[in-house]
Amino acid sequence: MATTLITVAPTGAEVSKEEWPQLPTRLEELLAEAKACQAAGAGMIHVHIRDAHHQPTLDLGLLRETVAGLRAETDLVVQLSTGGSVHDPLDARLAVLDAAPDSCSLTCGTVNFGDDVFLNPWPFMVELYEKARDAKVVPEFELFDLGHVASLRRLLDRCGLPWGEQVHVDFVMGVPGGMPGTPQALVAGVQALPPEVTSWSATGIGRTHLPVLAAALAMGGHVRVGMEDNLSYAKGRPVTGNAELVERAARLAVEMQRPPMTPRGARDLLGLPRP
Repeated sequence: MATTLITVAPTGAEVSKEEWPQLPTRLEELLAEAKACQAAGAGMIHVHIRDAHHQPTLDLGLLRETVAGLRAETDLVVQLSTGGSVHDPLDARLAVLDAAPDSCSLTCGTVNFGDDVFLNPWPFMVELYEKARDAKVVPEFELFDLGHVASLRRLLDRCGLPWGEQVHVDFVMGVPGGMPGTPQALVAGVQALPPEVTSWSATGIGRTHLPVLAAALAMGGHVRVGMEDNLSYAKGRPVTGNAELVERAARLAVEMQRPPMTPRGARDLLGLPRP
């Protein structure tokens, strides 16, 4: 039976701990959430970290401590964000690879991000791609807009296949400035993917969360959920924690006869060696 990779993105860089105290910003909170999410059906975790004041950081020592903690406490594939926050410099984002994650995000182009700009110029994309391959880190190609699919095609033509020889992409939909979080937009994006793509997932931001989740499952794709992307479980009902978002995605995947993929299955999907 086909299975579904559920990635959880528990923290992000935009949500305020003061406004959302259930957001896991301390390491012990993140580890507890990660264990609960694995038990609920997650196979991979997409990680942003915060400092002692709950602010986004790319501190290499904290990143290494986080990777080590997640590996000690869970079997999840550990994916570090190289996006950080929209204010982080490019060199600090490249240095994330020094924390030796299993996977890293690689966004395939610059995009308006609300009132800000998420900068991903072409030379940065190439350097990140090549450094990830040298470090034996599997990139997940983040696609915020249809033009990013074309940039992915250009990147594969320039650099060849990544380490592991699998090409996994994630559509991030519903960001103000990017592609809309609709089934129609997801269909267009999937149809435009290069033939080298071996698997894809999708996530919808905010109120687009459920339509994108349902569309991705119906189309045979994988899914990403978590408080980085969505803070409401239903209208008027805030999320209490990341595990309940994973639980809902897992329940829907089971109903679609594509139950959650184990972390070991996720490693196989991404071309990662088994521990």
